[in-house]
Amino acid sequence: MDQSLNELEKAVELLSRGTEEVVPKGKLIEKLKKAILEKRPLRVKVGIDPTAPRLHFGHLVLLQKMRQFQDLGHEILFLIGDFTGMIGDPTGRSEVRTPLTREDVLKNAETYKEQIFKVIDPKRTTIRFNSEWMDVMTAEKMVYLTSQYTVARLLERDDFQKRYQSSQPIGVHEFLYPLIQGYDSVVLKADIELGGTDQKFNLLVGRVLQKVYGQSQQVVMTLPLLEGTDGQRKMSKSFGNDIALTDTPSEMFGKIMSIHDELMYRYYELLTSEDLAEVRQLHPMESKLRLAFYMVEQFYDSEKAQKARDHFDTTVGRKTEAEIPVIIIEDSEPLSIIDLIIQKGWAKSKRAARQLIVQGAVEVNQQKVNDPLDKIVIKVGDKKEIRVGKKNRYYLVKKI
Repeated sequence: MDQSLNELEKAVELLSRGTEEVVPKGKLIEKLKKAILEKRPLRVKVGIDPTAPRLHFGHLVLLQKMRQFQDLGHEILFLIGDFTGMIGDPTGRSEVRTPLTREDVLKNAETYKEQIFKVIDPKRTTIRFNSEWMDVMTAEKMVYLTSQYTVARLLERDDFQKRYQSSQPIGVHEFLYPLIQGYDSVVLKADIELGGTDQKFNLLVGRVLQKVYGQSQQVVMTLPLLEGTDGQRKMSKSFGNDIALTDTPSEMFGKIMSIHDELMYRYYELLTSEDLAEVRQLHPMESKLRLAFYMVEQFYDSEKAQKARDHFDTTVGRKTEAEIPVIIIEDSEPLSIIDLIIQKGWAKSKRAARQLIVQGAVEVNQQKVNDPLDKIVIKVGDKKEIRVGKKNRYYLVKKI
């Protein structure tokens, strides 16, 4: 029993990494302890609507957490919302979502199966479709389900509230979405449900309905929404900032190398089990190369990861430090980036220099420069790297 409790502490630490919130607080450890005492795996539910044919690294945040539960001996209930997908998740929507056809939903669902098993263990995964019980639900049972939640409670949802206050239409079918998602937890008898922070309302509905139907309430664990390669908005194919699980090794490697440093560390935290303190000790470029190799290797193999690395190095990769020309800066004042660009002939005019900056084509130590008025502060012994343009033009700036 002492050994089990020691393992329990490690399990909580692992599962807490990258987790935004656990509701109710402290209940996760109770669920884990009960599973040990009863010698049974926890039923961990994750639901995804097949609204697009491919998954991306934003979904991978959930998949990695699922794999962690599996490695601890628990069972994943991967729910494909083929029924709810035809309603359309209203979360974050300022207008009614266009419903998908059953044909589109089923086609996308088939691609999901292939993609998720690149990460999670099929032996500890049960795939279910909520059409199994929703297609046969009687009108009487649907009326009972809808009677368990009030319109006032549904309007507490931020997106519904905003649309209601701004006189934007809300379809009655949209109110059904969180109720059906919650009812899925009842059918599956979920112990734990995972979801993004934007899904918190829907996940909590599951707890309410489980109590109504006389079940033990699930613990809700929310995970952050991963920013896309632009570092600004959440990852989405529609924003063009996604890294797809189906990207080729070279595409995946190159996209990871394009993200800025702080976002890279967030990817490490949410998508890997690597030691963050150790990673931060490395040069940012070294850390990023390591991350890109790690991710490609996970979805393909080490040989393809190495080929992707070699391709990056020979096309858009950086030169070794010894190969980068050194520019000696002797002025004690902060150096204007625009002046440096003009001085070195990387742009013919200040207007052209500003345009390079606005386009994101200028970086200092792998960080994009956003403000044309920015200056570089260089102390004695400092060494900073400047990149201008897209053709592997790296310049080491050094003050002695």
